[in-house]
This record gives sequence, C-alpha cells and structure tokens, in this order.
Amino acid sequence: MEEVTFRRMDERLGFYLNQADKFPLGRKTAITHQQIAAELGTSREVISRLLKDLEQQGIVELGRGWIRVLKPPM
Repeated sequence: MEEVTFRRMDERLGFYLNQADKFPLGRKTAITHQQIAAELGTSREVISRLLKDLEQQGIVELGRGWIRVLKPPM
C-alpha cells in the first residue's frame, strides 16, 4: 500500500482498480465511491470525478453501489 500512497490520485485510483482480486474484469463489484475514497485517503467527490472520467474513456461502467472494470486502467 505504501507504493500507492505517494502517487497522484488518478494513478492511485488506476492502481487500485487494477487489483484483479477486488475488481475482476467485466464483473460488477459492489463498492461505493465513499468506500474507495476512504481506502485511498481522499474525498468522495475526487473519486467520483475521476471515476466519471474513466467511464467516459470506456474503462469502467458505473452504477449505484457498483463498479465494473471493462479494461485495465493502466
């Protein structure tokens, strides 16, 4: 986790979403933006904005209380 701590937040989020055990490609994962923010030590608003950017790039699909990683963010 220390490796993630000193990167920019978009890089940290990408690294976080690349964890196949938490976010298997193509499968919905029940998690909220607030939970991700708490794990990464930032605000929900920052995570929501970054996830929206990833959704527009076709990397993730977002729903209420779930995320689906469509392709690796990094």
